[in-house]
Amino acid sequence: MRTYAPKASEIERQWFIVDAENLVLGRMSTEVARILRGKHKPTFAPYIDGGDHVIVINASKVVLTSDKMETKLIHRHSGYVGGLKTQTYGEFLKKKPKDAIRQTIKGMLPRNRLGAQMLTKLKVYAGSDHPHAAQNPTVLVLDHAKKAS
Repeated sequence: MRTYAPKASEIERQWFIVDAENLVLGRMSTEVARILRGKHKPTFAPYIDGGDHVIVINASKVVLTSDKMETKLIHRHSGYVGGLKTQTYGEFLKKKPKDAIRQTIKGMLPRNRLGAQMLTKLKVYAGSDHPHAAQNPTVLVLDHAKKAS
């Protein structure tokens, strides 16, 4: 018996839509990264991009647990001396909610060309409108990622 090796031409991609309203950022991001990578499919292979497309809507309404909005910090550096910029995650989510989700999911994908290719299948929108209705996306329900009240 031989091991099955998927080919790029055999991959069938689906479209999923995730409503991020009241979802915990990390729990939602792990599921989205799993789908982008293709680990939910029986034909998963680590060396090929076999994942599906994911649309994340309502990115501005994502939540964090505990007091991470005020205490968790985001750092970026310009490359120049004294160029370190620091802000809280709450400020980052308020100013750029799309970038916050994209950056979180990017950290969960492989750090190579394959990961960059997988990230192109992620579409993030701050509001509830998106231009991908023609793809007939399947709603992905993430009940375990909802914030416990």
